[in-house]
Amino acid sequence: MDSTSFPAAHRRQLAYWLFSVAGFVVMMVLVGGLTRLTDSGLSITEWQPISGALPPLSAVDWEIAFAKYREIPEYQLINAGMSLEAFKVIYWWEWGHRQLGRVVGLVFFLPFVVFLLQRKIPKRALGPLLALFALGGLQGFMGWYMVQSGLSDRVDVSQYRLAMHLGLALIIFSCCLWMALHFWRAAPLPAVSGPGVALSGAIAVLVLVQSLLGALVAGLDAGTTYIDWPFMDGDIIPTGLFAMSPAVSNLFESHLTVQFNHRLVAYFLTGAVIWHLYRLTRAQASKPVLVSAALLVAAVLGQGVLGIVTLMNAVPLPLGAAHQLGAVLVLGLAITHLHYMRFPKMVTPR
Repeated sequence: MDSTSFPAAHRRQLAYWLFSVAGFVVMMVLVGGLTRLTDSGLSITEWQPISGALPPLSAVDWEIAFAKYREIPEYQLINAGMSLEAFKVIYWWEWGHRQLGRVVGLVFFLPFVVFLLQRKIPKRALGPLLALFALGGLQGFMGWYMVQSGLSDRVDVSQYRLAMHLGLALIIFSCCLWMALHFWRAAPLPAVSGPGVALSGAIAVLVLVQSLLGALVAGLDAGTTYIDWPFMDGDIIPTGLFAMSPAVSNLFESHLTVQFNHRLVAYFLTGAVIWHLYRLTRAQASKPVLVSAALLVAAVLGQGVLGIVTLMNAVPLPLGAAHQLGAVLVLGLAITHLHYMRFPKMVTPR
């Protein structure tokens, strides 16, 4: 998508728009994390994309919503005897999460239509933007698909669907940020390639994988199970990592193995970003590339420390939310650094 020949004013407007959408997606991830941490995600047992925009407006409406919640296993096995007032608290969290999803859709769609009518969108960008909108619609469905998993045979949502839901949100965020940077920095073609670029791309992918592992940890509540560090269950390599049969199920079902893998990838990612910065420094890379790489190293180290503190305190709400927000920040810096590596020579529109 070559944006160099497009008017600078149009590129700037498109960049601001997509940066804003990316920011709203970050808010969506944060609210979603808080919804998960407060065990609020199953409080609304129906998917009503249009009529669901309105919350219960009367005492009768609240009683109907509460009665539906009392029919699911989470209430019967975990929250039996919950008061209506307590139910309202978790309901508002989930309603706010869904409402923010609708807002994100409007923040994308309405400016898109305006820019399209004003012919400010380059033809090559039209396809990727439509694909991004389709991903947003898929994300809404994925959210309901996740909630469905906790309405009948479980007291919480499936960790697989939780990881899919978060992963899709992070992909949408990454695509928004990448396209915004493309417009903002006026990306010329062809792009640069090489070992350093490949490693920066691998790091971005690894950050995404680590975030998905974090979703598995959250989905299993594994972060509250083994809270010692640097040891885990008293050992550097704990016993019982592959106690389940078949062995592959340990990677997704075992509290021990899932958390161990999350730790292991964190160590590997930290080593990778430090090595990458060292190689760029030795190669005397440009200042923007070095700055973005250094910021990424700082973010990864900070996220690692935050993860350890969160773990050792058994994932309290503020630290759990901050750790999830930190994951998005690290991914954003990884995407930004990759863009600077891939397209080192650009002109920022004035």
